[in-house]
Amino acid sequence: MIKKFIIINGTMGVGKSTICENLYKILPNSAWLDGDWCAMINPFVTSDENKDIIINNITHILNNFLNSSSIEYVIFNWLIESEDIMNLILDNINKKNFKLYKITLTCSTEELMKRVGRDILDGKRNRDSLNRSLERVFLYEKMGTFKIDTTTLKVNEVINNIIRIISKE
Repeated sequence: MIKKFIIINGTMGVGKSTICENLYKILPNSAWLDGDWCAMINPFVTSDENKDIIINNITHILNNFLNSSSIEYVIFNWLIESEDIMNLILDNINKKNFKLYKITLTCSTEELMKRVGRDILDGKRNRDSLNRSLERVFLYEKMGTFKIDTTTLKVNEVINNIIRIISKE
């Protein structure tokens, strides 16, 4: 069995975690890793050491999932905003016998402002999140990934788009 390794990226607030949580419940024999779980350092300080820790955490877990004989789909989401970061992760994956799907979730600026604004009001994000998210949107447009605009789509519609992408051989 060739595993399907599904990487879903996009800026903050675009819906990566929501989509992946629901996708992994639908796909049989699947495992899901949210890259944010590997970066739970308080306070988070941007440094080469912390970046190395996070990448090592991510690739360690992904390698375990990809090596498992019982897992068919490995789903990973994170703020991968450049091919360099994508390659840093992929270069540290031991198993190479999988089909890779790189999918970027996008949405309109207005919708992104609504989504992140709700998260700020709910205490899930700080006020800087909106500016950081808006500043990075253009980075995702440059990446060689399948793009799904989630602006007007419901969760199940986004998931159906992803399933169509990964079902094509």
